[in-house]
Amino acid sequence: MKTDDGERIAADFGEAVNMTAAELEGWLGTEESRAVGDRSGGGESTGHRSGRHIIEILRKNRGDLDEDDYAHMRKVVGYVRRHLAQRPDGDVADTPWRRSLMNWGHDPLR
Repeated sequence: MKTDDGERIAADFGEAVNMTAAELEGWLGTEESRAVGDRSGGGESTGHRSGRHIIEILRKNRGDLDEDDYAHMRKVVGYVRRHLAQRPDGDVADTPWRRSLMNWGHDPLR
């Protein structure tokens, strides 16, 4: 990967993910986190699995990120941007929409 591409992806990821690794880890341990998301593959939802990968990325040094990490970072950015564009009306504090975004490392109330 070109250095410029990696820097752009990392910057976009840094804007999309506004939760720390510790915050996200705590959130993923809740029943609310496990109750939302696509389970078409069975078991753990796509977002919950993504959150675990995000935690790994956040805890790595930049130089230790690999192609899979950058690919996942791009996926996270796309997901967060798409879902933010679909914000429901009204108070979103206790909605599946917010909980789903939080599984992907973004709390829209921040």
